[in-house]
Amino acid sequence: MIRYILNRTFGMLVVMLLVVTIVFVIVRVTPGDPAAVMLGPDATAADIAALRDQMGLNQSLLLQYVQYMWDIVRGDLGRSIFLDQPVLSALADRAEPTFFLTLFSLLIAVVIALPIGILSAYWRGSLFDQAATTVAMFAASIPSFWLGLLMIQFFAVKLGWFPTSGYGGPGTGLMERLHHLVLPAFALGMVSSALIIRFTRASMLDVLGDDYVRTARSKGMGEGRVVLRHALKNALIPILTVIGLTAAVLISGAVVTETVFSLPGVGNLVVNAVLRRDYPVIQGALLIVAGLYVLINFGIDMLYILVDPRVRY
Repeated sequence: MIRYILNRTFGMLVVMLLVVTIVFVIVRVTPGDPAAVMLGPDATAADIAALRDQMGLNQSLLLQYVQYMWDIVRGDLGRSIFLDQPVLSALADRAEPTFFLTLFSLLIAVVIALPIGILSAYWRGSLFDQAATTVAMFAASIPSFWLGLLMIQFFAVKLGWFPTSGYGGPGTGLMERLHHLVLPAFALGMVSSALIIRFTRASMLDVLGDDYVRTARSKGMGEGRVVLRHALKNALIPILTVIGLTAAVLISGAVVTETVFSLPGVGNLVVNAVLRRDYPVIQGALLIVAGLYVLINFGIDMLYILVDPRVRY
């Protein structure tokens, strides 16, 4: 078990090292002077020279890479050109809406997908199975931002049940802020549930015909216990994998949805940084998202041990 954890930890560190290196190279191979690109066409030669000196672009590539790695180890992701504040601080200020949006979207996706996927596999070939498969394929093809616009038009504008956009003012309570996240969370969660439904159905179909399931039934166990305790437990590894990947995709995929609903999250910050060519913010967000990807996958690997003890061997 310890060897398994050490192997996964080493793999996680290698992936992060590659990501950091790629981010470093991308900025350096950008056509033109990165400092001039960041400051725009109205910048003076003195401004460009000052920014080049601040970013250490006058040093050799090796020294720049070493300094870049050292800054990341110290938690220094640079300073935003437009916001004039540390990138880590800017990302932390925008983290709350993105965190709750991702969490609620994933919760909605799992609550919708797991029961439908299990029942679809159990009633294979039935009208319910065909309807669930059709709806899942249809939901997978719907862009979340388009669904969000439809939900705004119907639930916010026509019915007035939810706010059309925003996250509440500075003094707004937590419940009111969460109320602003209902529509975007459902827009993301319903689209994301399609993939989980398909994987849950396929994984359950693989185990429902196995010998141990037939043995459990022959012993007189109830169908609910057979399906949930025996079949679902042994089908969980691929389901956990796709849920973990869905969580990672939701973190990075909330960019457009946050823009549609005007949420002051990390996604909105990244969109504005791209428009303003604020490269330090883009780099920092890329590193944070990549780190979350790696951590989520590491957490899923650890859950494998709890679900199936054979994994540790």
